[in-house]
Amino acid sequence: MSAANLFYIIIGIIIVNFMKDKILNAINAKHFNDSIPDELNDVYDTEEYKKSQDYKATNYRFGIWSSLFSLVLTLAFLFLDGFEFVDDLARNYSDKPVAVALIFFGIIMLASDIITIPFGYYKTFVIEERFGFNKTTKKTFILDKFKGLLMMAILGGGIIALIVWFYELTGNKFWLYAWGIVTVFTVFMNMFYSRLIVPLFNKQSPLEEGDLRQKISDYAKSVGFSLKKIFIIDGSKRSTKANAYFSGFGSEKRVTLYDTLINDLEDEEIVAVLAHEVGHYKRKHIIFNLVTSILLTGLTLYILSIFISNPLLSNAIGVETPSFHVGLIAFGLLYSPISEVTGLIMNYVSRVFEYQADNYAKNTYKAEPLISSLKKLSKNSLSNLTPHKAYVFMHYSHPTLLDRVRNLRN
Repeated sequence: MSAANLFYIIIGIIIVNFMKDKILNAINAKHFNDSIPDELNDVYDTEEYKKSQDYKATNYRFGIWSSLFSLVLTLAFLFLDGFEFVDDLARNYSDKPVAVALIFFGIIMLASDIITIPFGYYKTFVIEERFGFNKTTKKTFILDKFKGLLMMAILGGGIIALIVWFYELTGNKFWLYAWGIVTVFTVFMNMFYSRLIVPLFNKQSPLEEGDLRQKISDYAKSVGFSLKKIFIIDGSKRSTKANAYFSGFGSEKRVTLYDTLINDLEDEEIVAVLAHEVGHYKRKHIIFNLVTSILLTGLTLYILSIFISNPLLSNAIGVETPSFHVGLIAFGLLYSPISEVTGLIMNYVSRVFEYQADNYAKNTYKAEPLISSLKKLSKNSLSNLTPHKAYVFMHYSHPTLLDRVRNLRN
């Protein structure tokens, strides 16, 4: 196969993926105005439902223009040999493979981030503001960008540097060392994300003694679940939308509740949400997802090791001098259909896990508080209550609200 043929395969993948997403989005948008199922009649009143429809339509239109811009920019970059330009620029500063790779990815990531800032700004300060969700100040928005870039440079740059170094040192066996690095990093982040990363962006404080903490502790004891670390995070600093999540293992195990969740839900509903999260932990879903992620990473790196030394990868995206970092970009573009398939499988598994966690909460606590909490959270985020089945299959990691309510009431 020639580099030119591979180039057009990459172009074809990008365009097909874009068209697939636009068709799915259009099909889903046609159902924005569907009648609300009887089981969900109490989620919205007439005015709130109209607001949710407007919110969905606004995001749909914004998604069309932002993704179209991304497509045009990507295709222009490929047809105008943008990667060759950036590679040449990086090589002007160094001839060391690790340094060249870091400069190459640094330029691309920084440029990409700068180009997408207007879209992020519009999404936050126009769309989210208009519908009453945004609590982010311009100062916080800017600081988040700088902190994100700094973390990407330190963590992402460090991992890339090690992987390129191992490739230079061991050749095609680099994938084993890279897999080891990524595995250690993944486990470490799962353990210490809340302790080390979250404080850079949000304030966390222990849940104070009181009725809610006592109810949570009583439930945890009733199911034999040791839970000492319960934190409140200032999610309202950025948005009115609510969330809760588990993180860590062993002594680092903790549950984090958004302050917006505390404000939106009754105590019984919060305990029901927590029971759902405990269900994930008890059913080993967190371990399964972690192990699966590690195995999929290993498989991807192994496949990468087979092709990375082939100069066709670099040549296919217009770079004459073959290199690991350019080959990695080409491989990522070619591998995206496989990633799409594995993503579909993982989404299906995730939806099954959500049912299992709901059932655990229903059997160890109560179904009705979980149902009412899910309805309130959907209402407060103006969620789509009537998504198309094809869109759900392709994109949803959770079952629809209707499916979860029906499952909890069975």
